[in-house]
Amino acid sequence: MPDEQRTSGGDAGLVEAVSEHLDHCFGEQVGWVLHEIVSPRIHVDVHLVRANDDFPCWRLVTSGLAEAPMTVPPGFPETPLAELTIALPRDWLIGEEAFKNESAYWPVRLLKVLARLPHDYSTFLWYGHTIPNGDPPEPYAKDTDLCCALIIPPQRAPDDFGELELVDGRRVRFLGVLPIYSSEMRFALARGSRALRELLADHGIADVVDPSRPSVVPKQ
Repeated sequence: MPDEQRTSGGDAGLVEAVSEHLDHCFGEQVGWVLHEIVSPRIHVDVHLVRANDDFPCWRLVTSGLAEAPMTVPPGFPETPLAELTIALPRDWLIGEEAFKNESAYWPVRLLKVLARLPHDYSTFLWYGHTIPNGDPPEPYAKDTDLCCALIIPPQRAPDDFGELELVDGRRVRFLGVLPIYSSEMRFALARGSRALRELLADHGIADVVDPSRPSVVPKQ
């Protein structure tokens, strides 16, 4: 369980570095930042990148998870610093008014919840991990049955987006978040996350959220 929480004023160098990284990767498509007001443990902002012809999806990117290292296993060969990103279809409702509706806002909420998870529970997130929305998993919003998350490499993004090196030498990896169904999470737990990713690819599913897509796991 999480221990007593502290509040965070954020890591200004990290936020600036993420902003500059997004400017470099996406240029004029970078939109605005959803700044957090009250920040338990870490300060998690969410940057919004507009869709364009090269990358026809909105992309939301956190800055704050990498404020402190995740608790990784001994000998973990990768950086313990990460940020999260999720891709939304071009017609997703974005904006202050739209985000008053949970059907539009839940991807932002999901990023914030997942960003705090490693620090609240002394654990880590990495490719192949699956995280349910509660036990048993509950849908993220009323208009979807998606209720779990699969961590994958970002796909609809520039090649150099996946990693950022700060001026102080810290390396930050950007981890993609793909919402999935409980049936797909059970498949990943039974057969492995690689098998699920192959099945998703066979069905033409990349990393862009589709709240109404069918599950790729055959019904029993």
